[in-house]
Amino acid sequence: MPKPINVRVTSMDAELEFAIQSNTTGKQLFDQVVKTVGLREVWYFGLQYVDSKGYQTWLKLDKKVSSQEVKKENPLQFKFRAKFFPEDVSDELIQDITQKLFFLQVKESILSDEVYCPPETAVLLGSYAVQAKFGDFSMESNKPGYLTSERILPQRVLEQHTLSREQWEERIHVWHEEHRGMLKEDAMLEYLKIAQDLEMYGVNYFEIKNKKGTDLWLGEDALGVNIYEKEDKLTPKIGFPWSEIRNISFNDKKFIIKPIDKKAPDFVFYAPRLRINKRILQLCMGNHELYMRRRKPDTIEVQQMKAQAREEKHQRQMERAQLVNEKKKRETIEKEKEQMEREKRELQMRLQQFEEKTMKAERDLQEQMRRAIQLEDERRKAEQEAARLEAERQAALLAKEELARQAEDQIKSQEQLAAELAEYTAKITLLEESKKRKEEEADQWQHRAREAQEDLVRTREELHMVMTAPPPPPPPVYENMEENEMEDVEETNSTYSAELQYEGIDDHRKEENRITEAEKNERVQKQLMALSSELAQARDDSKKTHNDLIHTENVRVGRDKYKTLRQIRQGNTKQRIDEFEAL
Repeated sequence: MPKPINVRVTSMDAELEFAIQSNTTGKQLFDQVVKTVGLREVWYFGLQYVDSKGYQTWLKLDKKVSSQEVKKENPLQFKFRAKFFPEDVSDELIQDITQKLFFLQVKESILSDEVYCPPETAVLLGSYAVQAKFGDFSMESNKPGYLTSERILPQRVLEQHTLSREQWEERIHVWHEEHRGMLKEDAMLEYLKIAQDLEMYGVNYFEIKNKKGTDLWLGEDALGVNIYEKEDKLTPKIGFPWSEIRNISFNDKKFIIKPIDKKAPDFVFYAPRLRINKRILQLCMGNHELYMRRRKPDTIEVQQMKAQAREEKHQRQMERAQLVNEKKKRETIEKEKEQMEREKRELQMRLQQFEEKTMKAERDLQEQMRRAIQLEDERRKAEQEAARLEAERQAALLAKEELARQAEDQIKSQEQLAAELAEYTAKITLLEESKKRKEEEADQWQHRAREAQEDLVRTREELHMVMTAPPPPPPPVYENMEENEMEDVEETNSTYSAELQYEGIDDHRKEENRITEAEKNERVQKQLMALSSELAQARDDSKKTHNDLIHTENVRVGRDKYKTLRQIRQGNTKQRIDEFEAL
């Protein structure tokens, strides 16, 4: 029994290993891969390998794997990649796994600068990539530095701006927060909707020459064939939609495209190697087939897939809504719990204040009682003093009377009697004034005693109210709550021709009416304008690349991918072929 051949297939998010037989075809290996991945939209994808001469080549599905020029390694190495791209990701990509594989591949093309992306768009795309990986921004799980190890922006963009990694993270995290509530799958789709408007998105470039020998680029994508000047891969000069082409063929290095318009001459160019023409032919046939399929009613299989995808999306939305509701309920309960805790703390504080107030009232009461007793003692003393003074006054009066009688009874000298009389009179006056003062003091002490008595009564009433106030309610009890992914060997026959079908389709040039996501989505437009304004302050213009300069000029004159597409398809096919020959 022949020894099995070990094969390793690397997709954008996984490594798969298989053991195949020497007679296993490319189709059998491909089917095994898509079955393992769970992919049904197989028409976009292929298996890529490096051939024995070092060229990236697509595995032929109709031939044995062992008969193709795969570099001899153990295991044999293949990449599972998108070979063809949709015109509009939001209309065409059905399965989540398809969206994810496209998202990862396009992201890698942008980060490696294989697809040019302006800085402001790169930052916005970076924020969607972060949302697709982390979900909603959270202060708890997305702490400062959470993007340190993430590759989010092209190195070119980092080098062109005087911003630290922390400053880049701050800007991206602001836009990450903007996407709150967006599902990871939706974030991937939003990423692709913006990325598909980039001029180099989904374009396969090949070096060619026209009959004059001018070095040019042939760009082949989902919409047709475009011609670029050697120094500008962003702005095509001439374009031919797939619906204008009826036959493609090559003879050695000469490639011939026959237009539907019989009056137009053949579109002829030359590639540097025969294998390049074989790759161009393969991609032309595949892109043309998908272009025509998109303009016909969906097959039963695609209709079923779309229905299933809608149902799964609806189910996800329902689950998402349920999760959001549960989260809101949880947040509401947490808020209520926090509110009750606050109220509990407030009641405890009030109780403490009441206790302090009670103790103060008791101290004040004791102080007032002490003062009342003191005032009562002083009042008694004042009364006693007043009584003593009264007794002395009476005694003085008696003495006066006695002296008067003695004066009458005894014969004394007038001067002596007058002096004694005057002395006693003054003394009496002084005593009367002293008595009057003491009486006033007694009245004051009596008034103050009454006030102290009234304060004592009021204090007792307040103390009674405090002591009889209802106690604060006990703190609430909560139950514990649980918190709820080519080439083949050079053939001896170097001529190949393929007839392309172009009948039975609707609106074959509808793509010319398209506008960019930024133009039709005001939110994206505002985000890009804001980012452009922010980055302008930190941009080092001396580090602009050739593509940056071309992009800046295109923006200045109002060009974008679809406006340019309309412009380069103007005129009839003959005029555009003549223009190509004149380059």
